[in-house]
Amino acid sequence: MNSFRLCIILFAVSFFGFSQDSTTGYTLDEAIAFALENNYSAINAERDITDAQKQKWETIATGLPQITADINYQNQLKQPVSLIPAEFFGGEPGEFQPIVFGQAQQASATATVRQQIFDGSYIVGVQATKAFLSYSRNNKEKTQQEVRKAVVEAYGNVLLAKESLAILKKDLEAVKNTLYETEKLYENGLTEEESVQQLQITYSRLESQLKNAERLEKITLQMLNLTMGLPIEAATQLKENLNDLAQNNVDLNVIDAPFSVENNVDYKLVNNLNEQRFFELKLAKSRALPTLNAFANYGTAAFSDTFTFFDGDQQWFDSSILGFDLSIPIFSSLKRSASTQRAKIALEKAKTQLTETQERIRLQLEKAKSEYLLAIEQYATTQKNLNLAERIEQKNQIKYKEGIASSFELRQAQTQLYTAQQEYLQSMVDVINTKTELEVITNN
Repeated sequence: MNSFRLCIILFAVSFFGFSQDSTTGYTLDEAIAFALENNYSAINAERDITDAQKQKWETIATGLPQITADINYQNQLKQPVSLIPAEFFGGEPGEFQPIVFGQAQQASATATVRQQIFDGSYIVGVQATKAFLSYSRNNKEKTQQEVRKAVVEAYGNVLLAKESLAILKKDLEAVKNTLYETEKLYENGLTEEESVQQLQITYSRLESQLKNAERLEKITLQMLNLTMGLPIEAATQLKENLNDLAQNNVDLNVIDAPFSVENNVDYKLVNNLNEQRFFELKLAKSRALPTLNAFANYGTAAFSDTFTFFDGDQQWFDSSILGFDLSIPIFSSLKRSASTQRAKIALEKAKTQLTETQERIRLQLEKAKSEYLLAIEQYATTQKNLNLAERIEQKNQIKYKEGIASSFELRQAQTQLYTAQQEYLQSMVDVINTKTELEVITNN
C-alpha cells in the first residue's frame, strides 16, 4: 500500500513538473531576460570574452620564463670514419690511417630556461590585448542589443498573428451569418443573386486569410522560440496583449532624453578599431628596437658501444650554459619604414571612419525619433479610423438588411473595415519596434 502511494506521488510530481516545463508564460521583459542568457548568439558572445581573456594571458605568458626539456638518443649504425696521417702511428709519410672517433650510442638530457628581457613588440602586444578584450565586451553588448531587438520584434509578431487570427474569426463568423440570411432571402426571391455572390467572394477571401493567419501564428511562435534559445516546438505562452504593450511603449520622454554618442555601441566598436590601428602603428615602430633575451641550460650526456644508459655504473657527463642574445635591427632596405607608413595610413582611415560614424549615429537618432513619433501618430489615427470603419460597416449592415444599401456597398464597407483592422494592429507593432530601435541607438 505504501509503495502504491509513493508511485502515485511520484507520478503526480512528474506530471505537474512536465506541465510546467512544457508550457511557460513570458512577459516581454521576461522573454528578453531569458534570451540574453540562452540565445545562441549571446552564448557565443560570452565565449568570445572568455577567449579574449585567454588570448590576453597567452600574450603575457610569452614574456615570462619559458622552460623546455629535451631528451636525445642516437645509435650510429655506421659510424663515420676519419683519415689520420699514418706517421702519427709510426707509419710511412703520405699514408693515412682510418680511425673512428667516439662510441656508437649516446644519450643526452637538457633543460633550458629562457627569459625575455626586452622586446618592444611584446610591450605593444600586451597593451593591444586590453583593447581586444574591450572590443569583445563591446561586441557582446552589441549582440545583446540585437537579441533584445529580435525578441521584441518576434514577440510583437506573435501577438499580431494572434490578434489577426481572433479578428478574422470574428469577421468570418459575421459574414457567414450575413451570407446565410442573404441566401434565404434569395431563395424566397427577395434579393438578387449578385448579393449572394458578393458575400461569397468576401467569405472565401476571409476564409483564405484565416488559414494563412493560423499558419503564421505557428511560424511566428517558432521564430520567437528560436530567438529566445528554446526548442522551436516549445509551447511558449505570452502573458501580454498587443494593445497594452503598445500603450506602455508610448513615452514621449524618450525623445528628449539626454544622448551621448560615446554610449552608442557602434561608436564604441569603431573606437576599438582606432585603438587597434594605434597599437599596430606602435608595433611597426617597435620593430626598429633591439631585442634582448637571456637563457640558461643544464644537461648531461653519456656514451657507450651498447645500450647501457640505465645501468647504475654508466658514466654521465654534465654541462651547463648561461648566455644572452641581443638582436639589433640595422638595415631593412626601407621595409620597416614602409610598414610604419602603412600603419599611419590605416590609423588616419580609422579616425575618418570614427568621424563618419559619429555623424551617421546622429542621423540615425533623428530618423529614429521621427519614425517613433510617426508610429505614435499612426497608432492614434488608425484607432480613430477603426472606430469609424466599424460604425460605417454596422450602418451598411442595417441598410443592407433593410434593402436600402446594395451588396456592393456592403462589401466596400467590409473591405474598408478589414483594412482598418490590420492597419490598427500593425500600428501597435510599429510603436513597439520603433521605440526599441530608438533605445538601441541611445543605448538606454
